[in-house]
Amino acid sequence: MEDVFSIEDVTSGLMPGKALRLLGRLLVPARQAYERLAPTVARAGYTLMMRREEGRDVLVILNWLPSATPDRPALALVLGLLTVLSMLVTYSLNYTVSAFTWQAFLGGLGEGLQFTLALVTILVSHEMGHYIVARRFGLAVSLPYLIPFPLTPFGTMGAIIRMKGIPASRRAMLYTGAAGPIAGLIVCLPILIVGLMLSQVQPLPQGGSYVIEGNSLLYALLKYLIHGQWLPSNSHDLFMHPLAFAGWAGLLVTGLNLIPAGQLDGGHVARAWLGQKAGYLNWVVVGTLIVLGFVWPGWIIWAALTLLLGRGLQEPLESITPLSRREAALAVALLCLFVVTITPVPLRYIP
Repeated sequence: MEDVFSIEDVTSGLMPGKALRLLGRLLVPARQAYERLAPTVARAGYTLMMRREEGRDVLVILNWLPSATPDRPALALVLGLLTVLSMLVTYSLNYTVSAFTWQAFLGGLGEGLQFTLALVTILVSHEMGHYIVARRFGLAVSLPYLIPFPLTPFGTMGAIIRMKGIPASRRAMLYTGAAGPIAGLIVCLPILIVGLMLSQVQPLPQGGSYVIEGNSLLYALLKYLIHGQWLPSNSHDLFMHPLAFAGWAGLLVTGLNLIPAGQLDGGHVARAWLGQKAGYLNWVVVGTLIVLGFVWPGWIIWAALTLLLGRGLQEPLESITPLSRREAALAVALLCLFVVTITPVPLRYIP
């Protein structure tokens, strides 16, 4: 270690899980130092973390190794089938049947199947983006798991993938966090555009209750480009084809995941770009969500989740090396993507 790191102070047992803390000065670039030291530390049964505190370099030896928990493909398959069933039934009941009869319900399954297959494809693409890129960076991750949730607008709470380790660098954290939204959006946009082309602009119902989907900047623009008017307007709105509804839901999921806080994809991107300063951004986002809660109450729940899950924000093992200009530009682009895909009021009930 002498030719890599000059030790000035050593502290042991400082915090649970942190076996050793070395304060000093790196003698080689941080990335090179990590690549030389991390394998040796891992062979001893520990994990190396490198960071900079108040202008000084710090090595932390963690009494921890990445989990070797095996994947559970059978569970992923069962949850996937249950989610498809939940989404199919939910759509058929909520959006095609006004007064329930078995004949009407069965007649709505065709539209429900279009919606379900389209949205499942978007969700799985999102998670597979994370999975493939994480594996390329040597980060162990679980299989994607779809989450069935009947009695909700979509019949699902989306999908999750669990990281079994910690990204080795800010670069790995950036690309792993960015891959999901980008992959999901690549699949989502064609589905949404085709769905909008198959949808019709009609007068809004008179004298009855209904629900209007919210506008993100991107969704509103696509409706304008395809139908030639800003919607809803003049008591008219778009009556969505099942593919349009799936695409809108995919856009909503993308915007929510890109919120730059907590353990969301946007939070990982912000952490990779800003480092420890991302903690300040996390508080700004929480405050903004609380204010938005006066417009749509669901944001209060998101603020609470962001605050809860954002405690002890995860940082990469080697957090000293900054992003390149190209990588920082990607982080900024994803922040802009968040701005155009976030939906301030996802669903609006009109009594």
